Amino acid sequence: MSDTADIDLHEPAAAVRGPVPAALRRFIWDMQSMVELDGGEREILLIGGDLMARLIADDHWLPAVFAKPGISGACQYQLYHDGLERFSVVCTVLAPGAALPAAPQPLWEITGVLRGDLTRTVADGRSPRICTRGAVDLRGSGREAMQQLANLSAEHAAIAIHVYGGQRAGCINPPDAPPYDIWSIQTEIRD
Repeated sequence: MSDTADIDLHEPAAAVRGPVPAALRRFIWDMQSMVELDGGEREILLIGGDLMARLIADDHWLPAVFAKPGISGACQYQLYHDGLERFSVVCTVLAPGAALPAAPQPLWEITGVLRGDLTRTVADGRSPRICTRGAVDLRGSGREAMQQLANLSAEHAAIAIHVYGGQRAGCINPPDAPPYDIWSIQTEIRD
């Protein structure tokens, strides 16, 4: 696992995303296939949860430009933009002790903890749910939306990868690191 304790919150990330990492490309292709088959939300969540577990099993694939928490300590980067707006892949990065309020959205969601330990708070009054590295959390479109995602560590950054059943607003990609799209992925395929 990568050590994220030495992240400088005040130094801008090198805005170079590079080609789509192989693990992310595979995940996007598999998610796209599931969404196109349209077996229903339940099937997407169950199979998508397994796909997410495979993606987050190794954290070396995430480009450094998408692993910086930013000056405010919490930010979201869009990793993949589906041109048909069927789903999106987003990376949330939280500095030590930081939290990110989340706007309620009527979308299904698959979340995997790539680095660190997080708490997820929802609006239904239950205690916050603790999600450790490697955990996958599924939320159907009819369930209570997450209200806050917080980093439990006072020393290390935490990163979560999300797949939403539609487009996610509020991401802050650097100008030279736009989200990957189907065209950039297809041009980078090598047999």
